Amino acid sequence: MLNKPLIFQGIDENEKKNLLNSLQSTQVIFTKNKTIASYVNNSNLIGIIEEGQIDLVRYDYNGDRTIIEHLNQGDIFSDIFYQMDNNETSLIATTTSKILFINYDDIIKNPNKNTNKLIENLFNIFKDKIIEQTIRIEILTKRSIREKLLAYFNKLSKENMSKSFNLPFTYSFLADYLSINRSAMAREIKALKDDGLIKEINKKITLLY
Repeated sequence: MLNKPLIFQGIDENEKKNLLNSLQSTQVIFTKNKTIASYVNNSNLIGIIEEGQIDLVRYDYNGDRTIIEHLNQGDIFSDIFYQMDNNETSLIATTTSKILFINYDDIIKNPNKNTNKLIENLFNIFKDKIIEQTIRIEILTKRSIREKLLAYFNKLSKENMSKSFNLPFTYSFLADYLSINRSAMAREIKALKDDGLIKEINKKITLLY
């Protein structure tokens, strides 16, 4: 899988410890299904996932769920990247998660070699998120369920540099992530297998084209 930029990349452990002390960082543990609310109302607060997984979720007025982004260990979240000041969007811990919070203002106010590296890493992460969201928009704007699925499978194939790859989450999550009906998606996956376009065994997909 392709390497992604990390916020502390290029900063050794001793420097990282001193840096976090100077930035008055806070570590918080959220249990599974806990909504991370008050911590993201501050637009300058950055959350770094040290352990666990978090979903950025949107519920529409009908209660239908869309997974905006699935975040893993090493990923970050902040109002810097997303608009989370409405009642429709929530961050939810899908496993018990350990989150490190730092304030962007503190980074700016303490210019040195390590905070400059931190800002550089943030820029690279932000650049990757723009690319990721552009690809996501391209997938979601496909007209049919088949086109959405194949576009998403092609994305995973490129990321894993292989025609075979494991789906990173459940089919229920995948349906919410692609904003499609789960039953209709299941029928289309079966049709893709019947048409000889994919092979699927226990959520492992192999592209046959």
